[in-house]
Amino acid sequence: MSTTPATSTPARLASGIEGIDDILGGGLTPNRMYLVEGAPGTGKTTLALQFLLQGLEAGQSGLYIALSETREELLAIGASHGWDLSRFTIFEQLPEEELEPQYEQSVLHPAEVELGESVRNVIQHVDELKPARIVLDSLSELRLLAENPLRYRRQILALKRHFSTRECTVLLLDDTSSVGSGIQLHSIVHGVISLDNVAHDYGGNRRRVRIAKMRGIKFREGYHDFTLNTGGLRVYPRLVAAEHHRQFDTQPLGTGTPGLDALLGGGLIPGTNALIIGPSGVGKTTTVVSCLITALNRGERCAYYVFDETLSTLISRCATLGMDLAPYVDSGLLTLRQIDPAEISPGELSSDVRNAVENEHVRYVAIDSLNAYLQAMPGERYLLLHMHEMLGYLNQQGVVTMLVLGQHGIIGEVQTEVDISYLSDVVILFRYFEHHGEVLTAVTAVKSRANDHERTIRQFRLSRAGVEVGEALRDFEGVLSGLPPYRGATAMLGASSNLLDSTGH
Repeated sequence: MSTTPATSTPARLASGIEGIDDILGGGLTPNRMYLVEGAPGTGKTTLALQFLLQGLEAGQSGLYIALSETREELLAIGASHGWDLSRFTIFEQLPEEELEPQYEQSVLHPAEVELGESVRNVIQHVDELKPARIVLDSLSELRLLAENPLRYRRQILALKRHFSTRECTVLLLDDTSSVGSGIQLHSIVHGVISLDNVAHDYGGNRRRVRIAKMRGIKFREGYHDFTLNTGGLRVYPRLVAAEHHRQFDTQPLGTGTPGLDALLGGGLIPGTNALIIGPSGVGKTTTVVSCLITALNRGERCAYYVFDETLSTLISRCATLGMDLAPYVDSGLLTLRQIDPAEISPGELSSDVRNAVENEHVRYVAIDSLNAYLQAMPGERYLLLHMHEMLGYLNQQGVVTMLVLGQHGIIGEVQTEVDISYLSDVVILFRYFEHHGEVLTAVTAVKSRANDHERTIRQFRLSRAGVEVGEALRDFEGVLSGLPPYRGATAMLGASSNLLDSTGH
């Protein structure tokens, strides 16, 4: 019986972009040819430059073959990112003297002369320099010279055969907006990286990357958000909750408010998320801050993502209620992040949350509010799936997550913009109700998957002492409807002169 010796798997090659290496499970297979395709402005050239610069860091020489841009343009692009591109070779396929009229010819078709010369020049420079990494920018020029799909494909095959005899990894850049572009090269190359640029009616463009093909590598499929800023591309791999697990303690953690702990059956449990829902001004944000301060006082790191208001307003409003966040921000225990709704993508937010949990060791995460999160990205599809994966990830990391969702309406019937209660482990519901000419607030826990909780409705109040939750309102009926009749002698919290509204006034 004969045995076939096992072939060793070649070490992966870093692409220069951490997010792409993460999507590919370690990087590119070395000594192969790859296609990077996308419309103008998607970031193909920047990706290619990062690929060559990463090679220099690893001691690998690089060659950039420019068919459509000049050396000066490429150097200017590098300078805008703070890169020194003079460290690798930039070869202009069309030197300045060849643009002079005396070099033009009209006897033979360009496909018969110029295409062959271009390919031979590329091969000659590769043989002379023997680079480990090569970028050919762009295939659009070769396609225009060929004017025949068969001739064009044969020239690319010729380049592939030649590169395969050299120990080099090649990136071919292709403009998908040019005439005749298509997927005819997908079967030739080892892998295809597709870049996309989506313009919405408002806000910045949303850029996405997708691995359309990669032979011999198990990669994360689908679209992944990325940004193109000073310093290059930054890719945010799509979050898959099933890939992240860790062990953690599931003992309930107190909220700092005894009445709220009683409603929740002991407090908030690590690895669960709590949805705090109610009309505007009822005290949802203040409740979240109260829970965060209790966690901060235990020495736990917290991250608060604020969509609805500015950080200065939030800090000053909470200080009025005796909950000063500034010392915790200064100490580094609390991270306050103001989210610009028009400029952030779902993938970027998920990546920021993941970084906070894994690198900054955050144990409490609050998002205020889901209304702004959903409205921030009206052109994005499947936002609830994004939220599902992010909540699943946080739960499996043992993080306590608090989500704020505002409802339309004040008294009586209220409406919810989106139903996300099925994703929540705990649902805390707030309602206004009227009593003796005053507008008061009630709170109840209508759902808890983690522990046995009270089904009672309690009075909620904001005072200079912070959050207060009173006894069960057993002498009222119809509190959740906003119009309860009084049927007993249940004492209300404090005097009316001590009551504060949701802004602390």
